[in-house]
Amino acid sequence: MSKFALRLALLLAAALALGACGEKEQVVVYKQGKYQGKPDNRSWDNESPVAELRGGKWTKGDRMSWEDSIRQRQLGQNEYQRINR
Repeated sequence: MSKFALRLALLLAAALALGACGEKEQVVVYKQGKYQGKPDNRSWDNESPVAELRGGKWTKGDRMSWEDSIRQRQLGQNEYQRINR
């Protein structure tokens, strides 16, 4: 291989390496007053999960029964409470 071809190959490799370091500008365009994401539901407005998932039992739309279910779940995750049962 001639010196010219070697220099040309090194020059091309350097140009490719430097070109790969560039980054495209990433800009998010927001519309004023418009939320473009997924809307969130209230947790107690959802159906309670199936028993296989060890979910709580609450009445759909009843916030108090949902909160009671969350409290019971937290008690099951507290080691001090769980061991003394």
